[in-house]
Amino acid sequence: MAGAGAGVILLEVSPDAGRHCETTALGVLLRHEGIELSEPLRFGLGQGLGFVLWDAKNLPFPFLGGRSKPMTITRVLAARLGLRLQERETTSPRTAWRNLVTALDAGRPVGLQLDCYHLDHFTTKVHFGGHVVAAHGYDETSVHLVDTAQQGGPVTTSGASLERARGARGPMTARNLSFTLTRDGEVPPVRDVVGEAVRATAHAFLDPPIANLGHRGIRTAATRVPGWFERGDDPAGGIAAVAELMERGGTGGGFFRVLYRDFLAECAVLLGEAGGGDDLRRAERVYATVAQRWTEVSQHLATAAATGEARHLVRAAEVLRDLADREEEAMRVLSGVRDAGR
Repeated sequence: MAGAGAGVILLEVSPDAGRHCETTALGVLLRHEGIELSEPLRFGLGQGLGFVLWDAKNLPFPFLGGRSKPMTITRVLAARLGLRLQERETTSPRTAWRNLVTALDAGRPVGLQLDCYHLDHFTTKVHFGGHVVAAHGYDETSVHLVDTAQQGGPVTTSGASLERARGARGPMTARNLSFTLTRDGEVPPVRDVVGEAVRATAHAFLDPPIANLGHRGIRTAATRVPGWFERGDDPAGGIAAVAELMERGGTGGGFFRVLYRDFLAECAVLLGEAGGGDDLRRAERVYATVAQRWTEVSQHLATAAATGEARHLVRAAEVLRDLADREEEAMRVLSGVRDAGR
């Protein structure tokens, strides 16, 4: 529906691209409100780290996720910083377009959740309904977006492709979801809220409600991965897709664990020794190794897909069991991290 109205491009929007889609979009929206946070801080303060094994009947192949559900980071971060988050959903493409351009015309960038498969700039055509971008302008034919560095950073897509992406239905999709952030007052100092974020992430990882989440989910995955060649019509393709998404699907490498390692390093500096800096650095060291081991899992899966040999799935499962132990250990340390000055 591009073409309605004269169009606008928000020149003051910084198009800095990140490693992960939702935290990249958040960077654009936060900067517009005068809030500068590194991408690891956005990810960690939004309690982004996690694990899920999703094996639903409507999925062609099991899905492994290394983070929280789409939009959780945005909602948690907004609440933690006292920002006003306005979300809009609609089944009407016309209303969805109006929601977008109304905010842009008012000078405010907009976050969009959509299926990246339909976007013009995506060279790898894979359906993922939880992708998030920031829109910062439009004209008669195109919409100007900020995506991850991997996808080109500042990019454009046609209005028609954006409409298809926003209205797509399927796993993880939303109904033309758009959102904005507004700063109404003072934002709390980051050092005052990082401890709470670290502990909340640890508690969710250590005590998940079902066996497909957190450290329990990693152990569950370890028992199922060796049998993946018996799953679906194209198991090799499914295994290859899991490997690709784990390492290069906007995770920042190491299945989001590189981002979390960097978050812990920043937290250690912010809190210092008096606020649990020693425990944070200990966990940071564990996550440095954990990130490397998740890359190993991806490599074993990719090799299995390429060769058709199940022994590589067995090796991946062995690493997963080790990862469950390492991450559980690190999260137990993090669950006791103190706040600044306590």
